[in-house]
Amino acid sequence: QLQASGGGLVQPGGSLRLSCAASRRTSSNNGMGWFRQAPGKEREFVAAINWRGESTYYSGSVKGRFTISRDRAKNTVSLQMNNLKPEDTAVYYCAVSRYATGSSQVSHYAYWGQGTQVTVSS
Repeated sequence: QLQASGGGLVQPGGSLRLSCAASRRTSSNNGMGWFRQAPGKEREFVAAINWRGESTYYSGSVKGRFTISRDRAKNTVSLQMNNLKPEDTAVYYCAVSRYATGSSQVSHYAYWGQGTQVTVSS
């Protein structure tokens, strides 16, 4: 139901754009979010957006560098990542919230994509 793409290997300071396609049935009236998980670490919140795309939320570590957006007509959510740092290396997951608002809580999300690897290294 969720298909993420756009990951890859990039040098520090570079950019990547992640995209996630969701089925209309699971996402049209729901908030969506991006999380990431590095090896040996818990899954952590990155960014979220409400169902209309009017409100966005970011973790402190990515605020000012990452931008989340959504296209409700296409049922997609994207994450533009700029000025990437080695500590951004992780598997990135998109998710659909149980609610209309975005959230930083893993438990608030009902559907998860399969993840896409982002590696920031010189």
